[in-house]
Amino acid sequence: MSDLAKEKAARLLKKRGSVSSLGSHDVRAKETGGKIKDSISTVSYIDEPGHHDDNPRPAVQMENTFQLAPLRRFPVLTVNDILKDVLDSYLQEEKYEAELCRQMTKTISEVIKARVKDLMVPRYKIIVLISIGQLSDQNMRIGSRCLWDSSNDTFSSHSFKNSSLFAVANVYAVYFE
Repeated sequence: MSDLAKEKAARLLKKRGSVSSLGSHDVRAKETGGKIKDSISTVSYIDEPGHHDDNPRPAVQMENTFQLAPLRRFPVLTVNDILKDVLDSYLQEEKYEAELCRQMTKTISEVIKARVKDLMVPRYKIIVLISIGQLSDQNMRIGSRCLWDSSNDTFSSHSFKNSSLFAVANVYAVYFE
């Protein structure tokens, strides 16, 4: 590393409030796999709470977009197909076991959320709720509440049942103005 690059890195780290190994000017070249690589280690720190009051940062001004309605509606039918596909593929042959189903709810919700985000519908917050339970002689009601704008917000839901378990998947799409 050249002296100019060392000085530039040291200035940058000093400006950011970091302590660096550059201050000792003891930068050693590491050899990894036949290639020489310069090593720089940094340690960042935060000032004590009392020092922040002395020099307040200016507030960041955000610009309004004035976009009150979505340019593209949330594709409910496509998300219904995603829910059906994921629930069928993950739970078709499964038997109810409490620990396994606990892990499956996390896995299935992550898969569904990733597939819905792949649709790239802008400015919608996606909430995925999965419920899996043992299928026996019982009834169950699932309810949810939130602030809702009926003109822009929407949801998709699908229920699945096999010989030993049931699953209900809900995806809420809340428009972010």
